[in-house]
Amino acid sequence: MLITKDLGKKYGSFSAVEHLNLEVKEGSIFGFLGHNGAGKTTTISMLTTLILPTSGRANICGYDIVKDNLKVRNLIGYLPENVTLYGDLTAMENLKFFGQLSGVKDVDARIEDILKLLEFTEWKNRKVKTYSKGMRQRIGIAQAILHNPKILFLDEPTSGLDPQGTKELRDILLMLNQERGTTIFMNTHLLSEVTKLCSDIGIISKGRLLLADSIKNIENKFPEEKSLEEIYFKIGGAKK
Repeated sequence: MLITKDLGKKYGSFSAVEHLNLEVKEGSIFGFLGHNGAGKTTTISMLTTLILPTSGRANICGYDIVKDNLKVRNLIGYLPENVTLYGDLTAMENLKFFGQLSGVKDVDARIEDILKLLEFTEWKNRKVKTYSKGMRQRIGIAQAILHNPKILFLDEPTSGLDPQGTKELRDILLMLNQERGTTIFMNTHLLSEVTKLCSDIGIISKGRLLLADSIKNIENKFPEEKSLEEIYFKIGGAKK
């Protein structure tokens, strides 16, 4: 589904990401772990074609993120850490605007299907500025999956959510993965969410990938560690 080869991004002399070699399997939920400033958001920005890499390459469903960026955008959905929605518009109006920009066919029917899927039809005609953080996240996900993407990218999706909102979002992501077959790439620094959601993880620190594998394989490689948290600290994922 996703392959990177020596992918990198520099800002002047500063290397935000270096020699990133990563594979994400179709149908997986991949958790990309790292402390703040480790390079997670830079990576996801490159993979979603928002910024250009300065070295290496990456393919999504066989399409190059630079040469075939328009095709890549049609295949991906993206939920940033801070969802940008129009507060004076309703959920329906926001989604119709984004759906038309993306060229979604039968956009009204598609929106109704998605809102029903996300159990949000009750609030669809309320202005977004009246929504809680969790409700805004749900509309953000609706916007990201309107065009039925093959892979969904999420940047710190549970940031700022209370426990109830976190659980609801987790349930939505599991449903999208298990029932719709959506591959999910999720940036996070919350190990508790990774253990409940992800089948595979990568750990990045100071722009360099330290480890990437299935959680099961990683746990087998570190039999003396009692938790993913202990493994994370042992290999240097924590900021020093």
